[in-house]
Amino acid sequence: MRVWGGVLAVGAILVLSGCSLFDRDDTDQVSVFDVEVGDCFTAPEEITTTFTTLDRVECETPHEQEAYALATYTDPGTDTTPKTFPGEAALKSFADGACAQEYADYVGVDYRDSELFFTYLLPSPRSWEQDEDRTTLCFVTTTDGVQLTQSVHGTKW
Repeated sequence: MRVWGGVLAVGAILVLSGCSLFDRDDTDQVSVFDVEVGDCFTAPEEITTTFTTLDRVECETPHEQEAYALATYTDPGTDTTPKTFPGEAALKSFADGACAQEYADYVGVDYRDSELFFTYLLPSPRSWEQDEDRTTLCFVTTTDGVQLTQSVHGTKW
C-alpha cells in the first residue's frame, strides 16, 4: 500500500478527483511495487489515501502522471534505512527533497521553472512493516487538469 503525498498534494487530489471523465481503455493494472521510471498512469477514478495498484498506459495515451524517480528513504541523521516506520511527516519531508532533486534530471528543467509539477506516493505504515517498503514513487503531473499525451522525459516543460 502507498500513501499519496506531495508539495501539491491538495491540488493534485483536487485535480485528480474529477478523473472519472477520462477514458479508461488500454490500461494495465500494475502493483505500486512494480512501478518503473518512465511508466505513465491515468489518475485513479476515486481518490483514497492508500493505493495498491495504478492504471498504467502507454505514454502516447492521454494520462495525468509519469513516474520519474524511485527514492529509498534514509534517516537524515544516520543515512541508514530505519526498521521502524519514521512517520508521515518525515517521509513527506524526504519525498519533497528527493523528488525535487530528481526532477531536473528527468524532465530537463528544475521543477520551479517547469510547466508541470510533481507529486508522490509514500510507503504506508503497513507496507513499511509487512513488505519492508522504503521506496517513495515520484510522479510528474499537471496542475491544470490537462492530460499529457507523450512522455515528459527530457522535454524541458
